[in-house]
Amino acid sequence: MRTKQILLAVTVAGLLATPAVARKTYSHQKYFEHYEGTKTCLKCHKKQARTFFHSQHYQWKAEASNVVGAEGKKLGKINQINDYCTNPVPMWIGEYVTPEGKVVEEGCSKCHPGNGTLPGEELTDAEMENMDCLICHASGYRRGLYETEEGGWEWKPILWKNQVGLDSVSRRISLPTRTMCLRCHAASGGGANFKRGDLEYKQTDCDTDFDVHMASDGNDMQCIDCHAGEDHRIPGPGADIAGNEMPDRNIKCDNDDCHGTEPHGQAILDTHTKRVFCTACHIPVFAKENPTNMVRDWSKGIYSEEKGKHVYTATFEKEVKPVLRWWNGKTSHMQEAGKPVATNDRGEIMMAVPVGSKDDPGSRLFAFKEYHAVMPVLTEKRWLLPIRTGVFYVSGDMTDAVRQATSELYGLDNAEFDWMPTVHYMGLFHEVSPASQALGCLDCHSDGGRIDWAGLGYEGDPLLALFQKSH
Repeated sequence: MRTKQILLAVTVAGLLATPAVARKTYSHQKYFEHYEGTKTCLKCHKKQARTFFHSQHYQWKAEASNVVGAEGKKLGKINQINDYCTNPVPMWIGEYVTPEGKVVEEGCSKCHPGNGTLPGEELTDAEMENMDCLICHASGYRRGLYETEEGGWEWKPILWKNQVGLDSVSRRISLPTRTMCLRCHAASGGGANFKRGDLEYKQTDCDTDFDVHMASDGNDMQCIDCHAGEDHRIPGPGADIAGNEMPDRNIKCDNDDCHGTEPHGQAILDTHTKRVFCTACHIPVFAKENPTNMVRDWSKGIYSEEKGKHVYTATFEKEVKPVLRWWNGKTSHMQEAGKPVATNDRGEIMMAVPVGSKDDPGSRLFAFKEYHAVMPVLTEKRWLLPIRTGVFYVSGDMTDAVRQATSELYGLDNAEFDWMPTVHYMGLFHEVSPASQALGCLDCHSDGGRIDWAGLGYEGDPLLALFQKSH
């Protein structure tokens, strides 16, 4: 009882507010008469186009300096297999239409900042003209998928036949805003908040209870306030993002520009920050608005009358409690395409696992979304296989969808494959709650608390052990 009284006496103080950076907008009214596609931007911005060509946003890969065993390699979604939509190459662009005439898939390039061509390795004029600058820099810009005269596909502004409207939108140029970033990042994995869990459309205009940093009536921070980089390179990879464009520019809450190393004003809490990262206490739940995908089983397809297509079996959850894991900034077991899978002691393929332990002084406890899936694996070589998702959505034939994608990516026909479970940890850094809603001591240090002490390497609650030792 005495222990609980002592613990209950400790409260979490408010964190320092972080002022938002002043926004810059640029009127392009005087720079051109009509917007004629990317070539209009290139008249003034060829240097910026060259830097963007080399960026992770365009190439979908970057040097994997934080991935154990991948030093010197460039990794990203373009050459990895993930357990959401698998790999973009076999599903780059195109319409997949059901017999009823419903378009159920348009390809992964829908969220690529290009006009529809798969990015190449060599910088050319064609590559620069493939860039879609407006998707990140023009407020209100929208685009759609259109068939070309040659029978291919391309992304074009939905106002491409309305020159007056297109000219108006193309002059609304600014640095990227939350709305622009969330166009793609809030819908990754196939739908609203499906993948990340802590990036939702609501953050375009939310209150402080939802996200203290992005709240429109609070700090009103934009994504680039933390993720501002140089030459289109963006800092801030999570534990499951292989490419790291700016390894010397890690985003931290405890630097001098933000909250500092002793933000609470109470020694017992500030002592925690040495081994416990801010998000462990200040993101008590995630997926506050839209449920997030926690389990995705590609081996068990069903037909959804509501969606009018075949879908994987999935579990979605809302207001999910994060799991805590030690992390020192390194990640293991990123699944590169064409490499044998590695499994844990439960037989799960490790898709992205944070490296760290309580005995590693460079590790701290971070909040993570723990996601599980079931994926196809090549029987002999034990490679993870991609899925041509559009084929499955239309026909429901998973074997055909896997074999088509495997032929496209690996050049293997009639692939034989098995199904295996996966585990995937994603760092949580958004939807930070107000200090008044942060976890209290007894949320972790009590019987039935939310922490798996054994899983973190302890014999039991270390605080209770400390009290027992001192009494």
